[in-house]
Amino acid sequence: MRVALTGSEGMLGHDILRAFKDVDVVGLTLGSLDITVMDSVIKTMREIKPDLLIHAAAYTDVDRAEAEPEKAYLVNGVGTRNLSMAAEELRCPLMYISTDYVFDGTKTGHYDEWDMTNPVNQYGLSKLMGERFVSSLTSRHYIVRTSWLYGKNGRNFVATIGRLLAERESLDVVDDQRGCPTYTVDLADKLRELSGKGYGTYHITNSGTCSWYEFAVKIGELTGIQRKINPVTTDKFPRPAKRPVNSVLGNTMLRLEGLEPARRWEDGLRDYLK
Repeated sequence: MRVALTGSEGMLGHDILRAFKDVDVVGLTLGSLDITVMDSVIKTMREIKPDLLIHAAAYTDVDRAEAEPEKAYLVNGVGTRNLSMAAEELRCPLMYISTDYVFDGTKTGHYDEWDMTNPVNQYGLSKLMGERFVSSLTSRHYIVRTSWLYGKNGRNFVATIGRLLAERESLDVVDDQRGCPTYTVDLADKLRELSGKGYGTYHITNSGTCSWYEFAVKIGELTGIQRKINPVTTDKFPRPAKRPVNSVLGNTMLRLEGLEPARRWEDGLRDYLK
């Protein structure tokens, strides 16, 4: 089995390489492949001849995307289109990593894979563009939506909170946005389990939900750093990009496919902090 992996040097990419360590993985970075150039994508994929293409590269700066939306559209939309066309030519399954931000956050309860998408920011719209290119241009695909990622190979909320708790006497954290913190190690392992299963759209997160405030409190508890953490509303931290209030994803299709959901988010966090 040969796997082509875009974004191989990213936070998730590192753990995908680990999860697929027993197969031949060709890691692709921005330096080795510009996914926005269609001819380069087609040529590279013809040379690699992958049995599976995992597309983990992305434009991920949510706030900057509000100021430069076309850059986000180019990378997350057009770049994904190019990879979709190459995968279809080679009859190669494509696994596309998407986001909870394709939803508007207004639903009560968790989002299932078939719920209506309605992004509230440019980043979410660009990722939805990618989803639509994948679903319309490929006959063999996995669209995997995930949320609130953290891992040891990139900047993330857990590392930031740990640093701020060490530096400050108190900290304000938003308590009116809920989601599913997801450890990249656990996500990568589930991607490996999913490969070779039925095609379609899947939500993969760690189990359980919390607010950013509750997430921060658990980080403080597990690191043993005793500081005052104050719950505040979103309007206390105005940002260029609006965030969904509810980012909770239900892993319904994963269960229907016969795969166990990932472990509780608290357990993943505990392992990460070790």
